[in-house]
Amino acid sequence: MALAAVPLILAGCGDLGGSSVSTSSNNSKSGGTQLTGQSTDSDYEGVIESGHYRVSKSRGVTNSQDSDNTYNLKSFENGMLNVSKKVFSTKKYVFQEGQYLSSDTVQNWLDRKSKSNSTGLNPASNGSKSPNKRNPIYIQALEEQDYMTQKNNKLSLGGVTIGIAVNSIDYYKKTQYGSTYQTKISKAEGEAYAKKAANTVLQRLRKKSALKNVPIVIAVYRQASNDSLVGGNFLAYSTNKAGKTSVSSWTPLDVKNYTFPLQSGQSSPNSNDSSAFSNFKSEVEDFFPNLSGVTAQAQYDGKSLSGMHVNITTQFYSQTEIISFTQYLQTTAQKYLPSGVPIDITVSSTDGIQSFLSRSKNAKKFSSHVFNSY
Repeated sequence: MALAAVPLILAGCGDLGGSSVSTSSNNSKSGGTQLTGQSTDSDYEGVIESGHYRVSKSRGVTNSQDSDNTYNLKSFENGMLNVSKKVFSTKKYVFQEGQYLSSDTVQNWLDRKSKSNSTGLNPASNGSKSPNKRNPIYIQALEEQDYMTQKNNKLSLGGVTIGIAVNSIDYYKKTQYGSTYQTKISKAEGEAYAKKAANTVLQRLRKKSALKNVPIVIAVYRQASNDSLVGGNFLAYSTNKAGKTSVSSWTPLDVKNYTFPLQSGQSSPNSNDSSAFSNFKSEVEDFFPNLSGVTAQAQYDGKSLSGMHVNITTQFYSQTEIISFTQYLQTTAQKYLPSGVPIDITVSSTDGIQSFLSRSKNAKKFSSHVFNSY
């Protein structure tokens, strides 16, 4: 099974002027450990060791598909952080990239089970290449996140979160340069497979001395299809107390992502949000006709909107036009887009990002920044 390297994207590690945790008598580059500091109370601090950010030991490992959706990669990692916050408070725990599962270990676990790889979590090949008969690749990615506690200026492992990402569609080729085929995996089938694999993963983790007596959270994520304009979503998570070797219960999650404007036949949990975006889109397109598109990613927790990312693609390049357009967006977004949720707006062209606007959950007005050049 070929494996692809992907970039790790972490949200929530801010000001590098954060407090020192355990430093040497000289500075952090001589072997001490520091924290990144927090940009907000809702974000985790990260770990800096010897002057460098401590990266994951299995960074970038995922099963190779014909064409991966980068939205999946981002929503998987950010979603893991959100699940972890339900168990490991940002006030008490520090985030550290996974240090206990190596790249080789994760690669072997993501591969098919075979005579040469008894640890494979994906089913053994049955020799078939037919979409309806082939054993699909269920598990696409597996990631570890560590959560540290601080005592007497030292960090120690306080808990671990493991994310298991399962495919909604298994993409594959019958020959190296041939056509791409698809095997659809239902939500129920993928979730059941991941939950069964979670028991195996938990048992293997407990065999590591450092992980025997810490809480381990396991979360199941369902990937979106490769052509989706939003990432997938987490289905459930389980909190396993120190020493526990089997998963006894799961907490369901009802987080779903949508793209605005909605496709024909689609509906969102709250029709008012969709209508609000449509009105915003119409106003913006009337103001400047030279727009290639106005779209948004919206995330819901149950029926409640939890956030929105708006993307506007332009065809104009005048700096004064960009400034005027950004000013107009500030008032128009305030008037039409839903209130009480975080919203950001990115204005870009083929030359890159032209301006950016954002409003936090509790703010009343949008802040903005136009990217200029000297």
